Amino acid sequence: MSTLTVEAERPTHADRQSAVSLNQPDDSPQTAVEPSTAYPIQLDLRGKPVLVVGAGPVGAHKVKGLLSAGARVTVISPEAVPAIAEAHTAGNLRWHQRRYRDGEVADYRLGITCTNDPQTNNSVFADGERFGVWVNSADDVDNCSFTLPAVARSGPVTVAIATQGQSPALAAWLRREAESDFLPGVADLCELMSSARAELLAHQGNSTNKGWSSALADGLLQLVRDGDVDQARELLESHLNLNDDPAEGHR
Repeated sequence: MSTLTVEAERPTHADRQSAVSLNQPDDSPQTAVEPSTAYPIQLDLRGKPVLVVGAGPVGAHKVKGLLSAGARVTVISPEAVPAIAEAHTAGNLRWHQRRYRDGEVADYRLGITCTNDPQTNNSVFADGERFGVWVNSADDVDNCSFTLPAVARSGPVTVAIATQGQSPALAAWLRREAESDFLPGVADLCELMSSARAELLAHQGNSTNKGWSSALADGLLQLVRDGDVDQARELLESHLNLNDDPAEGHR
């Protein structure tokens, strides 16, 4: 599986200096936008128990993503939208028709709350902190030990965009921009590069090669988008020196 995670690059000293507002008087305190300290990861949730507290439209959206990831989902809520009730009837998840009970998130690998009750959100979060379970509260960043990015996918490629919980609307807009402007052709490009990587591994035992970057800068993606896959393959092989002596790939 190939993963592409979009994040803000770690700022250099010059970047931090340029981030300071130019409108500030010289004698005023200077502040810069703090970079994200969150550590982005992808979780393999196949067969893992995950708890969702709340079963409205937001909860249904979270459940859909978790089921797609292969998680074993349990929903706790006195009431549920039809999609969750139907999934329960079909045996795709468990639904307990009641309120959350203190401490029960301890039985799960992850917890997600999707309620309009801050007290419930806080109870699940506090239990998660006590028992070492990661908890996300939808639109309630103070009760989160992790936040969920906006995600765009194309084949094996995943683009995740996060704002550290500060602006879900911005993350969603950037996701749509990625889907329309960036991702077209990327899945086919990934397949092409994966094949070339296998050849490199067979020839030299690793896939380290400066040609990856130079090929991408030389219009590789556009060739794929235009349907010129054979020409794209030739271009990539040329940059990787795959038609030369294997030792050349180390340059």
